[in-house]
Amino acid sequence: MPPDDFRTVLPVHPPAAYIGGKKQLAARIAALIERIPHHSYAEPFVGMGGVFLRRTAVPKAEIINDVSADVATLFRILQRHYVALMDMLRFQLTSRRDFERLLAVNPSTLTDLERAARFLYLQRLAFGGKVVGRSFGVSPGLPGRFDVTKLAPLLADIAERLAGVIIENLPFDTFLERYDAPGVLFYLDPPYHGCEGDYGAGVFDRASFRRLANRLAGLKGAFVLSINDTPEIRETFAAFALQEVELTYTIHEGATTPARELIITPPGLVFRPERQPSLL
Repeated sequence: MPPDDFRTVLPVHPPAAYIGGKKQLAARIAALIERIPHHSYAEPFVGMGGVFLRRTAVPKAEIINDVSADVATLFRILQRHYVALMDMLRFQLTSRRDFERLLAVNPSTLTDLERAARFLYLQRLAFGGKVVGRSFGVSPGLPGRFDVTKLAPLLADIAERLAGVIIENLPFDTFLERYDAPGVLFYLDPPYHGCEGDYGAGVFDRASFRRLANRLAGLKGAFVLSINDTPEIRETFAAFALQEVELTYTIHEGATTPARELIITPPGLVFRPERQPSLL
């Protein structure tokens, strides 16, 4: 049961795969977020919305952000021009030739609608949800990954979910500075330590973790951060509360490997008591 000052929403699947997605942890993180008092929710690294879209209880204000213009444009187009986007996608097929043709296009030369359609198509078909070094993903025995008949209702749900949401396209530190205030809760899902280059050159580097930790130490609001568990991350975020989470990563052809991640929060963060569902 959500807190009285939250409204209930239906969870929605992300529009496409994205490297570093939080499929395994999303429900756990969403439940933790719900227990932290806040009137505004903000994500500096929204990606494909792996946590944002899977939450079921939300406050009155929501802001999402990504430094990727592709990500920000896709969500803005879904929010404001869903019908026009579907018109562009209606006759698109799963095709290696189309994938390679669109991969070669410079997105900055496209209109916002064209850019959103291109990005969604590439991410639906890219192996492993990669952003850098994309390749055409195929899975023998499974249908093509770009099926408009299945995609249309999903995108319609996302468009409805985005109503009233503020969408930004800022560096993470600029975003934190702009929206930080008492009562704001930030959920942060930065690039994994050791994988900083997976999102493009100059997007996030090793030094950015220290900048992020320093910025979080001075927040007026609260935060939840999820990241892979490495000695360097433990050292960088040692001033905060670190909770270990064990899970598995899928590496290739269904093979898995055990892994650990950290959920990081401010020390002494106050949580709402867990509420039991009414029997009435």
